[in-house]
Amino acid sequence: MFTAFARAFAQLGDPAIRRVVGLSLAATILLYAALVGVLWWLLGATAFIGLPWAEMVVDVLGGLAAFALALLLFPAVVSSIAGVFLDDVADAVETRHYPGLPPPRRQTLAEGLKAGLRLGGLAVLLNLLVLPLYFIPLVNLVTFYALNGYLLSREYYEMVALRRATPEEVLVLRRRHRIHLWLVGAGITVIATVPLLNMLFPVIGTAAMVHVSHRLSKPR
Repeated sequence: MFTAFARAFAQLGDPAIRRVVGLSLAATILLYAALVGVLWWLLGATAFIGLPWAEMVVDVLGGLAAFALALLLFPAVVSSIAGVFLDDVADAVETRHYPGLPPPRRQTLAEGLKAGLRLGGLAVLLNLLVLPLYFIPLVNLVTFYALNGYLLSREYYEMVALRRATPEEVLVLRRRHRIHLWLVGAGITVIATVPLLNMLFPVIGTAAMVHVSHRLSKPR
């Protein structure tokens, strides 16, 4: 597991991976610039109080609040946009570390939607079941990392492994190596909670999981 993450971090300078990170950051910055601009314009064009000085205060405070909210959500949006390019990250890792492989199997749109809806539904259900635990100090941290470690291990392993195996084969391997995969998912969750690194966690998680998937698929 540690080797997989070390290799993932070491490849962040790869041009293909830098391209994914750059595109994600650029798209997010443009999106937020447009969002903050629209909100600021709406606040300036709308009268709430009728007093000029009060309107000016509302406009300034509203604009600052929009900017602060944009900064707060920035990592989550960057990681969401990066998710569109994660196949490129997996391609880059395989090109460098596993040359000579045949072209990967690409999921169909129907397969991707089915897997996404299934995992999304599972995430909602499990989070609702453990919701009371989130109100207990310390227990909430353990619950958060344990649950999200499981969910992220499923998401990233299936996304990567389905490039080289059938859904049936992936299910067998996932069940056989559930503890190891959960630990990898917990590692991805930790990265997702570290400031600045959380903008890169989909890229690092995908790269690390490619290495894990190739190791687990080797016959023993």
